[in-house]
Amino acid sequence: MLFDKQTYIERRRLLRERIGSGVILLMGNNDSPANYPSNVYRFRQDSSFLYFFGLHREGLAGVIDVDNDQEYLVGDDIDIEDIVWFGSVDSVADMAAETGIAKTLPMKGLSDFIKKAKQSGQRIHFLPPYRHDTMIQLMDMTGIHPSQQREAASVELIKAVVDQRAVKSAGEIAEIERACAIGYEMHTTAQKMCRPGVTEQEIAGVISGIASSRGCMVSFPSIVTQHGEIMHGYPSPRPLEAGRLFLCDAGAETNENYCSDNTRTMPVSGTFTQRQREIYSIVEECHDFALTIAKPGVKWWDVHFGVCRLMTERLKELGLMKGDTDEAVRAGAHAMFMPHGLGHMMGMDVHDMEGLGQTYVGFDDEVRPNLEQFGTNCLRCGRRLQEGFVMTDEPGIYFIPALIDDWRSTGHCREFLNFDLLETYKDFGGIRIEDDILITKDGCRYLGEKRIPYHLDEIQNL
Repeated sequence: MLFDKQTYIERRRLLRERIGSGVILLMGNNDSPANYPSNVYRFRQDSSFLYFFGLHREGLAGVIDVDNDQEYLVGDDIDIEDIVWFGSVDSVADMAAETGIAKTLPMKGLSDFIKKAKQSGQRIHFLPPYRHDTMIQLMDMTGIHPSQQREAASVELIKAVVDQRAVKSAGEIAEIERACAIGYEMHTTAQKMCRPGVTEQEIAGVISGIASSRGCMVSFPSIVTQHGEIMHGYPSPRPLEAGRLFLCDAGAETNENYCSDNTRTMPVSGTFTQRQREIYSIVEECHDFALTIAKPGVKWWDVHFGVCRLMTERLKELGLMKGDTDEAVRAGAHAMFMPHGLGHMMGMDVHDMEGLGQTYVGFDDEVRPNLEQFGTNCLRCGRRLQEGFVMTDEPGIYFIPALIDDWRSTGHCREFLNFDLLETYKDFGGIRIEDDILITKDGCRYLGEKRIPYHLDEIQNL
């Protein structure tokens, strides 16, 4: 367990007070077979279960009976056959005591418990499931078909969990900085390996190995590519080519599942061309601008669109955009170049709590998402920032040939875009710079003791 027992007791107490009545059911994860039952993927505990119970073993669940002020850890002790293969582990009762719970239930007793609670009129609060085995368990307990479980999930529980997990404690921030230290090693290694002839897959394999060698794993499949214009450009066997740009978006996830997430873009040849330098400088300026305005009380929506306006101004200076800046941004013309949001919340999940529903995580009653406009519909956060939030700051400029062709053929935003000049950038690729920031009392700061080089001259000198 990362924190002391009292931390988890207090977290559950706050959750219980927020929900007020009913039964809270928090499912842990089970092992996931890769190709047959005993050959499994590396185990990854459910983040919300881990947040409230701190236990990493598979096959567990937590029950908080709010009405009767009782808590239960649910799970089965392993038998002698498991001990032979995997060694002895703590009993369920011992694990319950470790996290401050007095009562346990066997897994086969959970269904009866939930059914009786329903029959007595108690509401069952559960989070949206994302694993199919959990969906089947929920269907057995509640009778709700998997296709209806996301809609049936408790909005009150979702909002309560989001509110608690969004503000990071000092201990959580320290663990995120551990992940950032490993991410620093991963990215500086990728930067040093970046040269003609080295393959994308070789670099991806080496940086994944760095995470593994620290007892951790990558926080998401690493994006390691010369095609930076592809948002999720996963590594291929192709060697790096002189004159092109190389983008590496990668992070580490600690054993306690706290994450880092950074992106760096560099010239394969070691020196930026004039055109690459011009675009990189804009992304660099946008990245640094966000750091000057992000602080408690400011809406992330405004930080995002402040960056979009700055980007539009600079692209107008290059002749790629034209017209009134505010009108261009209002029309979504900037999304030709940055079709994603400026950043997302980060913590125990690299896209923190995204499985609970992005409208609950990144937005609130004051700031609602705009799902109708291309680009803006990918804005993952817009809500007012609070001290203790951890955000990614990741502006980018991309030249996506298919998007250029599509908008040109339909005339979309033609009053704000120079399509003739855009044609000459189709082989450019893309640039993104990403760092993890903590919202502090008066502003924000980088996370990680060492900052991965990203200023233009730093990259070239490295």
